[in-house]
Amino acid sequence: MNLWRILIQYLKPHWALLLAVMVFQVAQSMASLALPSLNADIINKGVAKGDTGYILTTGGLMLLISLGQVAGAILATYFGSKLAMTVGRDIRGEVFAQVGRFSERDVATFGAPSLITRSTNDVLQVQMLVLMGSTMLLSAPILAVGGVVAALGLDMSMSVIMAVSVPVLLVVIGFLLSRMIPLFRLMQERIDGINRVLREQLTGVRVVRAFVRERTETERFDEANVNVTDTALKSGRLMAFMFPTVMIVLNMSSIAVLWLGAYRVDAGQLQIGTVMAFLQYLMQILMAVMMSMFMAMMIPRAAVCADRVTEVMKTEPGVVSTLNPIKSQKNTGVVAFEDVTFAYPGAEKAVLSGMTFDIKPGTTTAIIGSTGSGKTTLVNLIARLVDPTDGRILMDEVELRAFDPEELWSKIGLVPQKAFLFSGTVAENLRYGRQAATDQELWKALEIAQAKDFIEALPEGLNAPVVQGGTNFSGGQRQRLAIARAIVKQPEVLIFDDSFSALDLTTDARLRQALARELPTITKVIVGQRVASIKHADQIVVCQDGKVAGLGTHAQLLAANEIYQEIVASQMTEEEAA
Repeated sequence: MNLWRILIQYLKPHWALLLAVMVFQVAQSMASLALPSLNADIINKGVAKGDTGYILTTGGLMLLISLGQVAGAILATYFGSKLAMTVGRDIRGEVFAQVGRFSERDVATFGAPSLITRSTNDVLQVQMLVLMGSTMLLSAPILAVGGVVAALGLDMSMSVIMAVSVPVLLVVIGFLLSRMIPLFRLMQERIDGINRVLREQLTGVRVVRAFVRERTETERFDEANVNVTDTALKSGRLMAFMFPTVMIVLNMSSIAVLWLGAYRVDAGQLQIGTVMAFLQYLMQILMAVMMSMFMAMMIPRAAVCADRVTEVMKTEPGVVSTLNPIKSQKNTGVVAFEDVTFAYPGAEKAVLSGMTFDIKPGTTTAIIGSTGSGKTTLVNLIARLVDPTDGRILMDEVELRAFDPEELWSKIGLVPQKAFLFSGTVAENLRYGRQAATDQELWKALEIAQAKDFIEALPEGLNAPVVQGGTNFSGGQRQRLAIARAIVKQPEVLIFDDSFSALDLTTDARLRQALARELPTITKVIVGQRVASIKHADQIVVCQDGKVAGLGTHAQLLAANEIYQEIVASQMTEEEAA
């Protein structure tokens, strides 16, 4: 079972904490078992005989044991909490690291909302089980078994009450737990659902408002919210029913002990202190059973969460490091596609097929084509965000799969379609790929990316704040900052995935000229929709239906390639094209 595997795996390194918890639990439980017997002695021997000295001596001993019990409980809770928090930290860290190794396809398979839930709420449920287990794991069985033995030693005839009350308690709680287990699994799935809806609405709030869909989105959220609420209420009602039931059993058992004990005391067969001690032992036994059932109630939900966490951990990343990575002896930025094909799992048709072309070092290669022709997939293959289904891609005469992913990614600078900035400062974002970059290098990269002017205009300059996603900058400013960030990295291959779409033609032209002038040795790959942005490239790859439909310069393609001619005709006049 995944739950036990996770618990063993993550508790093993912290055996010292676990041992400390167990020691203090045993001390607390033994103190609890000793007190009823001493209480009975005081009533039966001290009070009955009027022996004040015995009462004071035994009472003092009981006080010391009680203080030890309190100290044991505090220390057990302290070390148990520390153990649970440590285990939770370790699991969250491993889940985060595993997700960091996922390819784009792996993340899409789970979905971002589900991954967030698994690394937060699901881990929290396992963490809570460790916390409750570390404080009840030993004390409950010790109290139950020790209470039974001590109660039998006091009076065998009254033990029939335990033979009835304990099974009744077990049956009732077991029935309730069997109804709650399916609700726990459903609860996690519905938490995923509400996270997904909320994430979509927060991310797409501008689209929602632009299309006046607030009412519809409110209804969507209400539906997801009601689903979570209904499931929580169903499980909550069962839990609410559990505690009154337990209390009824406890109180009825207490009444039975007092009723039967009164007859036996009246008949001279039992002493009052013994009845009181038996009652205390019975309460300890039933409370231990209740604690065990409470633990059992947490186990199903934690087991569901452990399954979901394990599913993430056991998923093999789509992009993995080879066992014996090869270190390239060249740093030229040469990229070669050799009959490359790529298809998504379960897809009827490949996104790319038979892609064969070379990208020379220090040149600019542009990729153009209609929407859905595979341009973004192609650059994702160069950056090894995904691996080809067939064929191979080489960089510096080494196949990408033979590289260690970290070394490969250090050679590549990627500017994605959607320019994303992290919260912090402008300087922190620019240094994201190379922490050692100087301020002078940052300003140079900003100058090449045509972002120097608006950064200089900010009072804080490089220390200007950037909110999450960079939403305090315009779309064009975010794109230029993302381009500057990639330039600061000083890669061998610089990939622009439709990264000039938010720039006006003048800024676009200045940026391309600066790239050619200032970065002549870096291999540049540009995915573009505008012919004006890519017509000066050293070579242009025309994509159509996942295949290379044309390869050459702007002039060569304009003269001989019909698909390129159609693209040019849709965007430019004959004079502009020439």
